[in-house]
Amino acid sequence: MKKRVVVTGIGAVTPLGNNVSSTWENIKNGVSGIAPAVRIDVDKIDVKLAGEVKGFEPQNFMDRKEARRMGRFSQFAVAAAKMAFEDAGLQMDMNVIPERVGVWIGSGIGGLGEFEEQYRKFLDKGQRRVNPFTIPMFIPDMASGRVSIELGAKGVNNCSVTACASGSNSIGDAFRAIQHGNADVIVAGGAEASITEMTMAGFSNMTALSTNPDPKTASRPFDKNRDGFVIAEGAGIIILEELEHAIKRGAHIYGEVIGYGSTGDAYHITSPAPDGEGAARAMKLALEDAAIPKEEIDYINAHGTSTPLNDLYETMAIKEVFKEHAFNLSVSSTKSMTGHMLGAAGGVEAIFSLLAIKEGVLPPTINYETPDAELDLNYVPNTAKKKEVNVVLSNSLGFGGHNAALVFKKFAE
Repeated sequence: MKKRVVVTGIGAVTPLGNNVSSTWENIKNGVSGIAPAVRIDVDKIDVKLAGEVKGFEPQNFMDRKEARRMGRFSQFAVAAAKMAFEDAGLQMDMNVIPERVGVWIGSGIGGLGEFEEQYRKFLDKGQRRVNPFTIPMFIPDMASGRVSIELGAKGVNNCSVTACASGSNSIGDAFRAIQHGNADVIVAGGAEASITEMTMAGFSNMTALSTNPDPKTASRPFDKNRDGFVIAEGAGIIILEELEHAIKRGAHIYGEVIGYGSTGDAYHITSPAPDGEGAARAMKLALEDAAIPKEEIDYINAHGTSTPLNDLYETMAIKEVFKEHAFNLSVSSTKSMTGHMLGAAGGVEAIFSLLAIKEGVLPPTINYETPDAELDLNYVPNTAKKKEVNVVLSNSLGFGGHNAALVFKKFAE
């Protein structure tokens, strides 16, 4: 028998706030976290907007000296993980065994900003000016490594690197590990801090980024005038816990993870498969894993990047999977407010999915002004809606043809 897995803690650092409560309040109020980028020099870059984390002070969460030895994405991960661990009421060696606590945090790119900075130093001033911590500052697995050190977690330690599906794949893979008895608790999610000159130049030349100069309306998923995503940064971490372990210690439970599906397009390095074929299979697998009929899904937190192909193909995939029920569903993209947090997106959107269940709130898709005839679902336009939510599906799709879908359910013993 597979073990049941619940979520007992949440933590986040996002463009909308440096904790879950402020981020969620802004989501419910339809506030955009997009603004002109200020942490990098955008004079040579066509696109000037980003979803930067604002006012983040790493020393509030970790030793100042150790923070200087971490990449920014690892700092976000440590902060979000510590908030989630505290929220869960976990205390190492008190109500949880270190060897039974794992960490599984994904990152699509890792510390590219630190790599760029050190490479400039190498070119300008030579080898001896390169920071000796350069490698551990930028390799993607280091968010998991740093969190395990900070928390004292000695169990499974891993990192799923699947581009923009990294956070969701990490949660799904951690879910599987607990189901099969490999851990009692896993700190899971995603972290990213890749708002750099090279990243923005690369995405811009790929024509993936929005060229809309208005920060408040640039990210407009499912709108006819969408023209690309807005890059963002942050971290979203949840505490996955085996049900009996959580009940035994009297933990608060946000919801239950009941399904996970992961597929590959085998089609193109950046373009999704036609008609969202791979995404549809991921959703079908997640529903099969959850062992529920498709009609039980109340809300889909869509990948919804605001790019022409993603939003079209994801809509087509939803209609293929859910048939007539697709038109009864509520579907929204919180990236309209956060921007696209790449490998962190799945972790943050898992939190939004759980809070939608907990509070009975459907997050909106803001900037939805001009309907697209081919995109004809209920995208919760512009304003959050109160509605009982029992089961949520969350999608994450990444370059390389990675597709991940998670199913969360209101907890009932």
